[in-house]
Amino acid sequence: MATYMEQEIKKPMLLCDRNGKLAKESIGWARSPLIIPNLTGHHGRKKKWNYWCVFGEEALFCTAITHFDYAAVCFVYYLDYKTNKFHEKQVIMPLGSKCTMPNGIEEDVSFMDSKLAAFFIQRGDYVDIRVSSPDFDGKPLKAEISIYCPPEMESLNVVIPWSAEKFQYTSKQTCLQAEGFFSIGDDMYHFSGERDYACLDFGRGDWPREISWNWATASSKQGDKVVGLNVGGKWTDGTGMTENAYMIDGIVTKISEDVLFEYDENDLLKPWTIRTKESDTLNLTFIPFFKRVAKSNLVLVKSEFYQLVGHFQGEIRLDNGELVTVKDMLGGVEDHMAKW
Repeated sequence: MATYMEQEIKKPMLLCDRNGKLAKESIGWARSPLIIPNLTGHHGRKKKWNYWCVFGEEALFCTAITHFDYAAVCFVYYLDYKTNKFHEKQVIMPLGSKCTMPNGIEEDVSFMDSKLAAFFIQRGDYVDIRVSSPDFDGKPLKAEISIYCPPEMESLNVVIPWSAEKFQYTSKQTCLQAEGFFSIGDDMYHFSGERDYACLDFGRGDWPREISWNWATASSKQGDKVVGLNVGGKWTDGTGMTENAYMIDGIVTKISEDVLFEYDENDLLKPWTIRTKESDTLNLTFIPFFKRVAKSNLVLVKSEFYQLVGHFQGEIRLDNGELVTVKDMLGGVEDHMAKW
């Protein structure tokens, strides 16, 4: 079946039971981070991450802090749309001794290394992102970005159940206004809260050893509406849950059916088709203009990761039948295969 009966969770719920296994009553989705990721045990298998991506008018800025029990990883990268100038820096910290990675979504996260430092600091209705590196492509990097996260803004919060031992809690938040800057040497890029949006990918769980996924995210003004998109594929297959939804002016509409990603695996820069399988809720074309490649072949981790930046075109059909036309909506798409 491609259409699912997904429970909407409307009160706070623990992710795990007292033994660290998935609590059955937490399986579902919520419009706010009601699910409390009390992740314990699962030694050597826990996966935690906070990933922030800010889509500006001139450039994209992304940073993430992840913890895999046996190591913590921090990365940062940027893309200048006009020049296609791109640079990425990644630092791996064995055992993550100087990485603070709590379970809760509204807690501070930090990674401190002489090569790269990142802090995600909670400040009321804001998250302050602070990143610095003394050598980022031969120049110092500094980022000071404030993300506005009003409590009335809905988000997509989903528990994906592979089994009682393998599960993932994800919070996907789009259409978050971003204000601030990042600089690389003398080059400075600014974000304006009136036009620029950030997305958060927050994850806590224990994944299968091998997994593949597609993911698409975007936020922008479309006419008089602020439109957000979060859809995924492959990794949720067979679980009875999806991570699919769209957001209109701060209100989330859950899509309880599969979303198909159709693309040329031999040329990812060709246009993609992204559409709902059973209905005409989503009918989008994604036109990439940049491809990021990240590959790892380590003892414990093997990964082949492609991230595309581009524009979405097409239509979203709302529950009331209204069509929202999507034009030049800036966003990103991923194609990822991992053994971890």
